[in-house]
Order: sequence, then C-alpha cells, then structure tokens
Amino acid sequence: MYKIGNIYFIAAVAVIGGALFGFDISSMSAIISTQPYLCQFNQLGHNEKGLCLGPTNDVQGGITAAMPGGSWLGALCSGFVSDTFGRKRSIQIGSLIWIIGSIIVCASVNIPMLVVGRIINGFSVGICSAQVPVYISEIALPSKRGRLVGFQQWAITWGILIMFFICYGCSFITGTAAFRVPWGLQAIPAALLYLGLVFLPESPRWLSKKDRWDEAKDVLTLVHGKGNPNSPWVHREMQEIREMVEFERANADVSYFELFKPNMINRTSIGVFTQIWSQLTGMNVMMYYITYVFTMAGLADGSENAVLLPSGIQFVINVVMTIPALLWMDRWGRRPTLLVGAFFMCLWLCVNAGLFAVYSRPARPGEFTSPAESMAITGAPAKAIIASTYLFVASFAPTWGPVSWTYPPELYPLRLRGKAVALCTSANWAFNFALAYFVPPAFANITWKTYAIFATFCAAMFIHVFFMFPETANKPLEEVEEIFDDTKPGAIKYIGTPAWKTRNTRNLTLKQEHNDTISSEEKVGFEEHAHKETTGR
Repeated sequence: MYKIGNIYFIAAVAVIGGALFGFDISSMSAIISTQPYLCQFNQLGHNEKGLCLGPTNDVQGGITAAMPGGSWLGALCSGFVSDTFGRKRSIQIGSLIWIIGSIIVCASVNIPMLVVGRIINGFSVGICSAQVPVYISEIALPSKRGRLVGFQQWAITWGILIMFFICYGCSFITGTAAFRVPWGLQAIPAALLYLGLVFLPESPRWLSKKDRWDEAKDVLTLVHGKGNPNSPWVHREMQEIREMVEFERANADVSYFELFKPNMINRTSIGVFTQIWSQLTGMNVMMYYITYVFTMAGLADGSENAVLLPSGIQFVINVVMTIPALLWMDRWGRRPTLLVGAFFMCLWLCVNAGLFAVYSRPARPGEFTSPAESMAITGAPAKAIIASTYLFVASFAPTWGPVSWTYPPELYPLRLRGKAVALCTSANWAFNFALAYFVPPAFANITWKTYAIFATFCAAMFIHVFFMFPETANKPLEEVEEIFDDTKPGAIKYIGTPAWKTRNTRNLTLKQEHNDTISSEEKVGFEEHAHKETTGR
C-alpha cells in the first residue's frame, strides 16, 4: 500500500490524537450550565423559577473526573498495546475506542451512561496522548523532533478552542441537541485519524525491535533519505538502531519494574516529574477554572455567559503562543525552555496572589453562584488580574505545554520507551484528576493562597530542572543513552552527566543530516564535542 513519507504530514495526522484530548477537556465547559443538560441529568429538582438545577456537586465532579480517570488507566495500558501491536496500530485502536465512547456520550439518557461514555473516551485519550509522542519521536529527524512532537500540544490547544466554541454556540440551542450535537461531532476527527494512519508508515524503531529490518530501512529511506537507500544518514541511523537493539536484547528485562531499578530510576523520575510539573504549573487554575477567576474580577456582569467569551480569548492565546515553540523549540533546547517557562509562570502567579491578597474582599452571601468564587476584586487591580492571567497562559503555551510532551520520549531506551512514556503520561492524568477536585475547594477555603501554592510549585520545578533535567534536543535517540552512562569520567553514579553540563548540539546535527560528505576533521570535531558533552570535560 502507498505510504506517505512527508514527516510534517505524518505528524499532522498523528497529532489528531492530541486534538481528542483537547476536545474532551472543553467538551463540558460551555454545556454544564445550560438548561438542556441540567434538565436531562437533573437530581436537585427545580428552583422557584421552574429551572432545572441539574446533578449534585459531587455527581457533577464525578462526571467531569470520569474522563481523566479513564485516561489514567488508558495511559498505563497503552505501553503494552504499543509494544505488542505497534505505535501506529495503538493510535488506531485508541481512535476506534474514542468513536465508541462518543456514541455512548452523545446518546446518554442518564448519568451512569454518561459516566461510562466519558470513561471510555478517557481511555482512548490515555492511549493516544501517551503513544502519539512516542510514534513521532521514533520516526522524526533529531533536528525536527521537538517541533514535530510539539504539534501534539498545538493540536490539544486547537481541540480545546474548537470544541469550546462549538459548545458555546450549541448552548443557545433548545432541547437535548444543545449537548448531543457537540458530543457527537467529536467522533469525526477520530474517524479521520484512523483513516489517515492507514497511509502512514510504522515506527522504524518498533519494526527493528520486531526484527523487521527491511521494513525499518524502507521507512527510514522514505522519511529521512528522501527515497535514497544509500543516504549516509539512513545508514548511520540503521547502524545505531541495530547496535541498540542487539544491546537491549542482551540485557532484556522489559517490565515496568525495570523503570525503578537503580540505573533507570533517575530517568523515570525526570519523565514522570515532567508531566507532574506540567500539571502543577497552575495551568488548571488559569485555564479550566478561568470562569471563576473572571467572575471574581467582575466580568460576569450579572450573566453566566458573559465570562465565556473572555475565557475564549485565553484559548486563542494558547493556540497562537504555541507557534513560537513549534518554530524554535529545537533551536532553544529543552532546558532553557523549561527554565524560562517556570520563571515567568511563577512571576504571574505571584502577581495574582499579591493582587487578590491586597485588593480583594470576601464575597458577600449570594453574590456569586459557586463557593469557589470566594473573593471579589474591582477596578485597576481586577484588570491587572485579567492581564496577568493572559500572560500566564502566554508563558505556559510555548514552554511547558509542548516540551512536556516532547521531552519524556527522548529519555528512554527503545525496549522501555512505550511503557516509560505510558507511565509518565499516567502521572499527568493522575494529577489532572486530583486537581479537578482540589482547585474549587482550594479557592473556597484558602482563597488567594491557592495561587501562592502553585507559585511555590513553579519555583520548585525551576530548581529541579536546573539540577536534574539534561539537554536532549537534536540528539539521535540512541545517543541520548550516553548522557545517562554513569561509567564515563565526570559522571555521577546512577545519574550520568550532570544536567547543567549537557548542551544543545543543533549545528552539528544539522550538518550530519544535510551533508552527505563530512570531512574527517569535522567528524573528529563532532566526536570530541560529543565526548565533552557526555563527560563534562
């Protein structure tokens, strides 16, 4: 069958799996306050005006958390699915599961049916969100890997934006079509994902792991060699992949337990904390509960829908500000991007905490509808809160947003990559699930100190990244292994090369990828540079 070798097209199709994540994030944000939804799943009866009150707070929390709960399980299972059936097939399986879940959600007539459908959707998102970065990492050129895996985050932001405005528009429809239409429409991208993947090649590294060497070389020739099987870069990649596969077979012990052995625990903690920190940045405060913040800042103006459009602005900022990372992330490197992002997010969180602490007053009884809307702030400080919130999103979007997906797949050897990234992604979903419950009561009980907590997390992640996160940009995945080799001179036991001594080797990598002939002096120079980087000398 005809296969497409354009790496940008391959990434564009694969990251539709990320868009499913975005669809699910915002698939309820503009729906849960509408009368069609509240009446269909009503538990609290009616108010004095005859309006439906909907499900109880605990039940609504369960409905909302069903998706990240299912995603956590799906992410954990995705490693086994991916290692068994392949990276591409696992994403296709995820897309089929999504379609099934969307049908159940769209047809929901009661709360249990809705919860089951959202769990199934979440299971699909868990598979796709874990394995799309693995697939792209294993098929992309080192110099483009960050940009291409970063498309995953961009697709997530587009999914959030598109589904938010679809739900917002449908919220004006009377009848159950107000929520059934958007929940049904979200099955279409999954169908396109499944069909698009039919024409894409499998991961060459997974094929090599299964001893399908001819197919692996054909994929590398198609994608990296531009059809030239004699390309020096293709030959070099095949040689490195073969050496890595043979080494791993001689030391095979592929299970989740291996991730916690002394020689792997450092990498495991880095990958897992990359995803945990991305949740603890406070993006949940600024993004998913933005209506609370804007209501407290006086934007509600007596109407529940008044805060939806200002909330939509931050989704647009999220999409637009991800673009710089796609263009320049590989040039910047992973470490500087994460450090700069942590610094600025900490700054804007401190600004919000200070403004609310100094200028806000406690909410009056009956002033707001939710207990989480516990403060009120007006005037110039309120405008500063809004601006700081937008700036926070603009700081997250080009830094921790895309890098948190790009970085973990680069850390692990081939035999463990599928399971390791699945474990890292499951940590993301576990904290996503926890924060879905934490943030509203935190605002209700400790008010502005909620921002201070997340600012502290951002300061902690800055320190953690500086001392423990090595630079992996522009390195073939097999060469990243050398960074963690603790037998080299200058290395730290169980850690390898100190993180602050690792460097971005973009120029040398580009020369290797694009020049078929490299002089012996240049080769020696490259080897000396690589030696200095991995040994710190």
